[in-house]
Amino acid sequence: MAALNSVRVAAVQMTSINDVASNFSTCSRLVKEAASAGAKMICFPESFSFLGPKSEDSLLVAEALDGPIMQKYCSLAREYSIWLSLGGFQEKGHDAHLRNTHVIVDDAGNIRSTYSKIHLFDVDVPGGSTYRESSFTEPGKDIAAVDSPIGRLGLTICYDLRFPEIYQQLRFNHDAQVILVPSAFTPVTGQAHWEILLRARAIETQCYVIASAQAGKHNKTRESYGDTLIIDPWGTVVGRLPDRLSTGITVADIDLSLIDSVRKKMPIAEVWGSIHALPSSTPWVSTMHQFFSGVVSTLERLPEASLDKTL
Repeated sequence: MAALNSVRVAAVQMTSINDVASNFSTCSRLVKEAASAGAKMICFPESFSFLGPKSEDSLLVAEALDGPIMQKYCSLAREYSIWLSLGGFQEKGHDAHLRNTHVIVDDAGNIRSTYSKIHLFDVDVPGGSTYRESSFTEPGKDIAAVDSPIGRLGLTICYDLRFPEIYQQLRFNHDAQVILVPSAFTPVTGQAHWEILLRARAIETQCYVIASAQAGKHNKTRESYGDTLIIDPWGTVVGRLPDRLSTGITVADIDLSLIDSVRKKMPIAEVWGSIHALPSSTPWVSTMHQFFSGVVSTLERLPEASLDKTL
């Protein structure tokens, strides 16, 4: 039974392809399912509307937010009276680049907030592929949070997950209660780090974390880890599909009173505020900065073979 001070949310797991119409059909079906389940908001993964064989293919479909693709999703929200989290939309940018943009649409079909991905995925995945998101994507600059029926949302996208500072900012400076992490993790990194990082972000911010995931084989060259998760502010997984590669939704109730309870019993905000109010000249802050600077400096001087053994 749902708590009195709770609201239902749905999180999507899907396998997007290089067909905008087909992906919209899948999303429409899942929106209808979520609305029937009583969800006030449904959260989609990164690249929900298009995912091609090559990352650069996204440039071919990139549009402005008032273009026909996004407007179809706005109409969908209006039709089913449900809020949408559309993470990782290919928004047309400047100079042959796009923005990887997280769009929040309300139940009247209006765009309430947007966030452009700050941390771009430029990585050589061990035993996997090479990704250079910055070659066709311009990074965002601003953190975004917005009120919604399921609480105050903090917006992030995929690779942001590895940078806890943005999550700390969303919680302590922007009052986030629910943090969204729409993603398309690789199988290698997903297997190793996906759930661990998500639960860590939930615990350290004392927020719900909703991580909608791309799953399975999109084409011959692209594959995603899957495993859509909803995690409560104590770090407990409260929503998950039985099969991490299937297409569908998981539904959970966001209990706003639980957020308050966890934060009251473990008042980390007070300590965080005290530490960040200290000037850099404070002995403790200065000592910790010197310590970590020394660690980094030492690691940088080590030969590669020694570094592997050290880590």
